[in-house]
Amino acid sequence: MTPESLLAFNAILIAALLSPGAAFLVSVRMSVSAGRAAGIATGFGLATMAALWTTAALLGLGGIFALFPWAYTTLKIGGAFYLIWIAIQTWRHARDTLGDVSVPRGRAFLAGFLVNLGNPKSMLFAAALIVVVFPSALSPAHIALIVANHFVLEMLFYTACALLLSSGPARARYLAAKPVLDRIAALALGGFGLKLLTGK
Repeated sequence: MTPESLLAFNAILIAALLSPGAAFLVSVRMSVSAGRAAGIATGFGLATMAALWTTAALLGLGGIFALFPWAYTTLKIGGAFYLIWIAIQTWRHARDTLGDVSVPRGRAFLAGFLVNLGNPKSMLFAAALIVVVFPSALSPAHIALIVANHFVLEMLFYTACALLLSSGPARARYLAAKPVLDRIAALALGGFGLKLLTGK
């Protein structure tokens, strides 16, 4: 493994993080609605599961999914229904006043973790990326480095999001437009869930 291959891996990961998806949307909503600590904890959950999917890809879990497609399908369906459930709850409470929302860090972590757990496509993406970027037969030290690198990159990204979006001005703008923004978020999350449910 060369420094250039790790840089290429990071560049593609950053591009993937910047493209809006369910994980990014959940992180943003948690940060603006429940504050900095909850936003960072959600990012920690997202990053942890993303790193675990990368570990699975490096250890060949894609082959297991190929042998046992029901395992992949079960995870995908569970993740889809979880996103749809979040979407329904977000829509139902769109007009609720926010007040002083306090989300325990453990619950915020679990929310992020479950969003990425229910998206086994993350593992397939990581597997495809690893095959293209890295040489075969990576050593345990290189595997550990790739996984740690992925975790740190995602944590930096979601922590930056939480710090920016939990600020006073960002929170005030969110509160002013909460019913509209929450319903947009609900439609987007529901759409991600349906796409996960109906996609291959």
